[in-house]
Parts: sequence; C-alpha cells; structure tokens
Amino acid sequence: MSILIITLWLINIACDTGGQVAFKYAAITSRHKQGTHYWRQLFGNYWLWCGFAAYFIGFLFWLAFLSLVPLSQAILLGSFNIIAVMLAGRILFKEHITPFRLIGILFITSGVILVGMSG
Repeated sequence: MSILIITLWLINIACDTGGQVAFKYAAITSRHKQGTHYWRQLFGNYWLWCGFAAYFIGFLFWLAFLSLVPLSQAILLGSFNIIAVMLAGRILFKEHITPFRLIGILFITSGVILVGMSG
C-alpha cells in the first residue's frame, strides 16, 4: 500500500473515531433523556455538531480512499474502525473490554494485517 492510501485510511479512522466519541459525549451530556426537550437540547449540543463534522470529513477521505483501493479490500480495512472506537471507549469512558471483545479485536487485527499484506 502506498503512503497516500495509508494516510487516507488513518485519517478516516481518526474521523470515524472522533465522530463516535463526539456523539457519545453529546448523548451523555444531555440532562433530560425524554421528550422533545431532550431532542432540542441534543441538537443544540456542541458535541453533536462536532460528530457530524467529523463524519462529513471522514466521508470525504473515505471516498478518496475508495478511489484508490478495491472495495473488497477497503471494506475489510474499514473494519479496523471498530477497534479504534472500542479503544477510545475504554480510554475516554472507562468502558469494559470483555474477553470476547478482546478476541474480536485480535481477529479483526489479524484480518487487517493479512489484507494489508496482500495489497
């Protein structure tokens, strides 16, 4: 894989992870969890809009990535986003990584390595 492809891939991972983290912050900082007041407060939340922005930027980089990589390879490499989001959840929100999740991380990482070596 070229440096450009790796760079586009890493930026996409960063944007996807940043977007998910921002959405989580938006969800947990809203005080009321019911009714229209919740949705008004949520749509006024800074973190929600940061998440949308991160997703939009990530979408642009994903399109660039797809223009250079076969779809079958890109979608497998895209699964690495799951690991990045899971690790961010662990670090930022103290979420637990269970043994089954750890096994899943190892399988995904192995698959990404194999896909990366083949292309």
